Amino acid sequence: MEETYLLNVEGVRKKILHGGQGELPKFQDGSKITFHFQTLKDNFERTVIDDSREAGMPMEIIVGKMFKIEIWETLLCSMRTGEVAEFWCDAIHTGMYALVSKGMRRIAEGRDPLEGQKHRCGMGNMFDYHSTGYDDLDELQRTPQPLIFIMELFRVEEPSAYKRDTWAMSKEEKLAAVPVLHSEGNRLVLQKEFQRAAEKYQEAVICLRNLQAKEKPWEEGWLKLESLVTPLVLNYCQCQLELGEYYEVLEHTTELLQKHHDNAKAYFKRAKAHAAVWNEREAREDFLRVAHLDPAMAAAVKKELKLLGERMRKKHVEDRKRYQGLFQAAPALPCHSPAPSPHTHQPSTISQGCMLGWRSQSPGLARSWD
Repeated sequence: MEETYLLNVEGVRKKILHGGQGELPKFQDGSKITFHFQTLKDNFERTVIDDSREAGMPMEIIVGKMFKIEIWETLLCSMRTGEVAEFWCDAIHTGMYALVSKGMRRIAEGRDPLEGQKHRCGMGNMFDYHSTGYDDLDELQRTPQPLIFIMELFRVEEPSAYKRDTWAMSKEEKLAAVPVLHSEGNRLVLQKEFQRAAEKYQEAVICLRNLQAKEKPWEEGWLKLESLVTPLVLNYCQCQLELGEYYEVLEHTTELLQKHHDNAKAYFKRAKAHAAVWNEREAREDFLRVAHLDPAMAAAVKKELKLLGERMRKKHVEDRKRYQGLFQAAPALPCHSPAPSPHTHQPSTISQGCMLGWRSQSPGLARSWD
């Protein structure tokens, strides 16, 4: 079947290469579309620019989430499941293709698709860089032109039929997901599955941070979200303590304390992390802050300080033994000095000893300098 259809969109022509099955799927905001695509130049050779099959993975987009090539959503929403269609698109629809293709190629190569980009709109990024790193894409960027897209639609999933990534959720969905993730994390902690629990807490924090980014810092909406973030970060840090990721704890608790100077629990977790990596002074300072901020934790602080003192004393004893054994095991360097010339000035015995490994070679001064 090779009939050509003119979609109700300027600069687009459609040709069905293989008919699909059933009725046209119900496309709604949040639906996930999975498909393969091939991009060709509109020249005599029909030069292939990209092919998702060669990359080894199908493409996915979420309806209504402002994919950078907006026309793709329009094209796909005209297709049935299993359909293969060819679309000719004028240059007015393909100006962003070079930037999108660059990101897809980086992902296929296992690289960060946003590497080197600044935080700005896609069009700003496109004009800010002289090269995409790919010669064929540089040509498209310099000279926008019509392109041909051959697409095969595999499936369309309703929003409730798949686990949605955080970025694809609406504000309401993110807010609803946070308490669920928090409860799942707590359940996993009780089962001592700290790694999985940390992932749940982290996902909840990401949801809230995304929402916070749209609020003005320190105003009511931002503060309300921050009050939900804080306990999740603390729970995440507790999991990292259990997993032995002490520097991760130091990083997140310090960031939290920069905003909330009186959070005793954050100081307590940071103190335990400092103690674990032998930062004795910092650990004692944080433990003492905890006792000052929350007298109810004084007993716990006293216990931790006692444990810290015992660990540090044990470490000092072990270090002393180690260094003492090191010096005792070090042999004196043998002396193989040539016979002195009668016309050469002779250094003193002590000077000779100093030049020979900090130990005198004279029987009368056989004493180590250490």
